[in-house]
Amino acid sequence: MPSAHPIVAALLALTAAGVAAGCGGGSAKSGGTLTVVNQGDFQEIDPGASYYQFDYMIDYATQRPLYSFKPDETHETPDLAAAPAQISPDNHTVTVRIRSHVRFSPPVNREVTSRDVKYAIERAFSAGVPNAYVSAYMPLVGAPGKPTAHVQRIRGITTPDRYTIRFQLAKPTGSFFAQSLALPASAPVPPEYASRFDDQNPSTYGTHQVATGPYMIRNDRRGTLIGYSPDRQITLVRNPNWAGATDYRPAYLNRIVVQEGNTDAAAATREVFTGSGMITGDVTPPGASLRDATTIYKKQLATPYSGGWRWVALDTKQKPFDDIDVRKAVIAGLDKTALRQARGGPTIGTLAYHFIPPEFPGYEQSGGSSSPYDFMSSPTANPAVSAKYFKAAGLPSGKYTGPNRNVTLTCDAADPGKAVCAVVADELQGMGFNPSIQSLPREKTVSVYGIPSKEPAVLPDASWIKDFYDPETLLDNAFDGRAILPENNSNYAQLNDPTINAMFARAAVLRDFQARVDAYAAINKAVVAQAVGVPFVWDRQPTAESRDVKGVINKFNSIWDLSFTSLR
Repeated sequence: MPSAHPIVAALLALTAAGVAAGCGGGSAKSGGTLTVVNQGDFQEIDPGASYYQFDYMIDYATQRPLYSFKPDETHETPDLAAAPAQISPDNHTVTVRIRSHVRFSPPVNREVTSRDVKYAIERAFSAGVPNAYVSAYMPLVGAPGKPTAHVQRIRGITTPDRYTIRFQLAKPTGSFFAQSLALPASAPVPPEYASRFDDQNPSTYGTHQVATGPYMIRNDRRGTLIGYSPDRQITLVRNPNWAGATDYRPAYLNRIVVQEGNTDAAAATREVFTGSGMITGDVTPPGASLRDATTIYKKQLATPYSGGWRWVALDTKQKPFDDIDVRKAVIAGLDKTALRQARGGPTIGTLAYHFIPPEFPGYEQSGGSSSPYDFMSSPTANPAVSAKYFKAAGLPSGKYTGPNRNVTLTCDAADPGKAVCAVVADELQGMGFNPSIQSLPREKTVSVYGIPSKEPAVLPDASWIKDFYDPETLLDNAFDGRAILPENNSNYAQLNDPTINAMFARAAVLRDFQARVDAYAAINKAVVAQAVGVPFVWDRQPTAESRDVKGVINKFNSIWDLSFTSLR
């Protein structure tokens, strides 16, 4: 069997001094109800389309992809798979053996087979399941070049027997592809049950989904989710068909209730700190709450690195930001320190100057904690450099006085995103723009950002975290022009530079560790040079828990792991 991917092996050493998996002491106990305090709702309730941090919190408690991550580990663990993937010497073929005796929850009530995994991945290439990563990470032989109207067979996926699935790749990227099987799209879906929902566009399988993990969204005998009330509540109950002997998750809790609509982040955080049996979900404690948390509630706060960044993204296809000099001027005029302070100050991370964070290989090769570009190098706004680039764009006043001065900012309705948006609006106004603010719940902000035809020209509080522990996952979907999608898009800048696209294509097939690191560091530099936006913080993820909760953070997605968290 192949050894762990070399990047993973290197990251084990880099992250050994990272955050602890739990917060505070005390022993775990089985049973009880945990309340997750949330601002918003799913971005995509269908696990095949999920690509949002909160969605993953639910997915990894209810679904079993082929591989997943134990809370304190940086390499994937066999989950539905029975063993590590077998990768052919030419890096074109990946074979996975799955476990027996894993069963779907009611109303399907049968054993999972390899054909269910095959169908799950095939449906993720259809228009009804707007998946944002399979086209980039899974170059399967016969995979459609664009989303298909209906679920179609992919000849590069075969099932030699009920417990074996084989993937044939069009590119020699087997080592990387094997890691992507830790994402929710590889969680099995029963075709005889789901196909009638997948015949609709969008698919309605999400609101009729079945589970393979220890928990399931409460449903009725027909499979309709009666435990889901959009924008109000999600109720997880135990999956009666889950067999703990086939799973590494302890699954202590009996019931998990997600309470949505908590738009006052300070009040929600205070409720968690002072209450009982609660954790934060997508609620990010704002600055004042963080100050209290680091003193009064220190043992109830975790701040793991997310493995990503927060940034103000600029749509390079929309005027006037199709002019690189205008973009450079705006980046120079934005104050990284003020933006970070709006999110909570140094507690939430270190100032960013490019797109590979400190804990990833390629960070030093990308410039470390500095930038060679004058428009990116200052921790605060640099009016002189901003004026220089506005003049280079043909604006002699050193401010923006051209057409398209009106700029709509689509922002979170709640802090800290709301506060970040206010800083961006003030600074754009100082540069000569006329900004206005459209406020939405966080998951709806992310949805708007993900539709190129609807996204604003300036995205004030965009973010990105790793998909798994490889620098390709930090950069490919975010900046490769071939990854731009009509829905659930992650290339917010709509960067489609032929030279950078070619760099991505060459880097993707590299197997040597150092060669990959050097290649993605070079891509990182090239992206920054295109002035696609300003990364302002390499992100930490502040999360809160009540005193009687024994919370466990999963390093993979930097939030509470519901299958390991318990009550004391």
